[in-house]
Amino acid sequence: LTGEIYDVAVDIRQGSPTFGKWVAKTLSSREQNMLYVPAGFAHGFCVTSAEAEVMYFCTNEYAPEAEAGIIWNDPDLAISWPTDAPLLSAKDEAFPTLREADNNFQYE
Repeated sequence: LTGEIYDVAVDIRQGSPTFGKWVAKTLSSREQNMLYVPAGFAHGFCVTSAEAEVMYFCTNEYAPEAEAGIIWNDPDLAISWPTDAPLLSAKDEAFPTLREADNNFQYE
């Protein structure tokens, strides 16, 4: 990581006692910290420095056809983002709320 990001993980596992709950952590090159995001959690981040490079690992091979997401400002989640006006891609702007999303993750 270079720069700084506000990193968020949301529990999207159906039936989980923490379904819809989120955790956030500021990650920075200065602190050299990281956040583990387990399977069944949605992940998003906001760059809070002038620029940032982020490296992350996945449990499976990248499959673009399986990509999905949740809109950043889902009112049910009420994530405390560090901005009210993020710069988003068209893809990210079109994501549904968690309630509307096609979600197959189950709590076990």
